[in-house]
Amino acid sequence: MRGAGCAINDLWDRNLDPHVERTKFRPIARGAISPGKAVLFTGSQLLAGLGILLQFPYQCLWYGIPSLLLVTTYPLAKRVTYYPQAVLGLTFSWGAIMGFPALGIDLLNNGAALEAAAALYASCVTWTVLYDMIYAHMDIKDDVAAGIKSIALRHEKNTKAVLSALAAVQVPLLAAAGVAAGSGPIFFIGSCGSAAVSLGLMIWKVQLKNVQNCWWWFKNGCLLTGGGITLGMLLDYVAQTTGFYKPVEEPVSLES
Repeated sequence: MRGAGCAINDLWDRNLDPHVERTKFRPIARGAISPGKAVLFTGSQLLAGLGILLQFPYQCLWYGIPSLLLVTTYPLAKRVTYYPQAVLGLTFSWGAIMGFPALGIDLLNNGAALEAAAALYASCVTWTVLYDMIYAHMDIKDDVAAGIKSIALRHEKNTKAVLSALAAVQVPLLAAAGVAAGSGPIFFIGSCGSAAVSLGLMIWKVQLKNVQNCWWWFKNGCLLTGGGITLGMLLDYVAQTTGFYKPVEEPVSLES
């Protein structure tokens, strides 16, 4: 689906990409691939994605439909709002929802799972907006000329304050997901703690006027934050399944 989404985005933006330095050499933008061939390629990717989706519980099919709508509307968002990154976040983060039915968990009949999924999804959406705001700074000059809107343009003068606010929302949402899911201390220290540190470091160090520096932090910051979150989740899962967390013994009653 990621590949299909990129192809759909390039089809929508084929008349905008030639005006942006970073994207002007994309295959459709430079004329190496015709729109018709791109549509066929996108269709083959969508069919492959459907084939994979059908290997999961049938409920996943219904949860997967909204992601198609989000994928196709993201490119439109940058033409009508300064917050297309929010739509991108809703799109990229859908896997946080899909993971539950893929494991056979019915979100509509499991309150704790629904709370965990909602908090995790919201956390991922916020995280996507954060790192894509840095990404958008690479194109900020060309976007003005091309008429493309972005959160970086809207908040160019106070970007780091916005990034800090997003980080201050993302980490507690991640922690809320852990609480709802019954996670242990390793998750909160490893996943939430590492996310807070890595996001803080990225916001502090990124040079928003430097295209190469923005790209470095966009690429490596995502890996650093995502890697820390994933590792914390994995270690917490191992601790949960191996009995590392010992149950707290109830205090002995002194009453007869």
